[in-house]
Amino acid sequence: MSQDMKFSWGPTLRVLWLSQLWLLLLLFESGLVISEVPPHYWETPYSQPYFDNSSRREVTATVGQAALLHCRVRNLGDRAVSWIRKRDLHILTVGILTYTNDQRFQSLHSEGSDEWTLRISSPQPRDSGTYECQVSTEPKISQGFRLNVVVSRAKILGNAELFIKSGSDINLTCLAMQSPVPPSFIYWYKGKRVMNYSQRGGINVITERSTRTSKLLIAKATSADSGNYTCSPSSSDSASVVVHVINGEHPAAMQHGNSSASSLRSMWSPVPLLAITTTTAAVAVTWNWNLNWNWNWNWSSGGCFVASTALLPAALAKWCWSRSWSLS
Repeated sequence: MSQDMKFSWGPTLRVLWLSQLWLLLLLFESGLVISEVPPHYWETPYSQPYFDNSSRREVTATVGQAALLHCRVRNLGDRAVSWIRKRDLHILTVGILTYTNDQRFQSLHSEGSDEWTLRISSPQPRDSGTYECQVSTEPKISQGFRLNVVVSRAKILGNAELFIKSGSDINLTCLAMQSPVPPSFIYWYKGKRVMNYSQRGGINVITERSTRTSKLLIAKATSADSGNYTCSPSSSDSASVVVHVINGEHPAAMQHGNSSASSLRSMWSPVPLLAITTTTAAVAVTWNWNLNWNWNWNWSSGGCFVASTALLPAALAKWCWSRSWSLS
């Protein structure tokens, strides 16, 4: 039965195939079928190169850290991609070739990828500005990218000079300012010695990369803990503070780690702390009290009692005193 079916359908299929071929030839001759691609085909939006707008158009980088500008072009075909610095229209790269003497600029591209990346090694603030990713269509199309190069600096909260009472705790907080990405690490130094791995007991370093902060805690400070402390994030300029650990306490000198020596510097020269003048019909009395100190923690105070009259401007009576002491 299957062989009968095969021989019965064979001629029929050949007839159908020949009829379809004959119909196709008629269509060609009548011009209803166009064998060539229309000239306007290459001008349609789906065949022309276009930019993928998912790329970040504004990039912030820190001085010394490589900056990357990513340009994505779809349907590039045989066109070329160039990077141009807009402020002076200087051509930096064409394809993967660099067209500037400044070798910090480089074009990165992987075969088969739609991404063309401009890499700027060790960017400086002068490199801030607009850069254009340009495609060699006719007319040319371009997309602008804004680069901001900032100087990231560390900041130790508080004042630049701290006075701590012996036996108290030292608590320093450092913040990495204007850092586009969290620092890889934040090291604390005392002089040239790294505090993060100090063998001295009572030292604790707490770093939070997400908030770009680090705390240095030193329990029960002694005079040996006095010195210059530096906070150094991986991608920021460092910051320093001078810590004085004082044996003993004086109300005017102790800062308890919260205020600076700036309030003390105002007392570098003699300061009149008290001046009282009382006048009666016959006698005028003036009482002065002065205070002096220096950075060696030597203090002195003194004053005078003066009495005079209008008829006798010269002092009728005068009595002075002085006193000195030291924290050492």
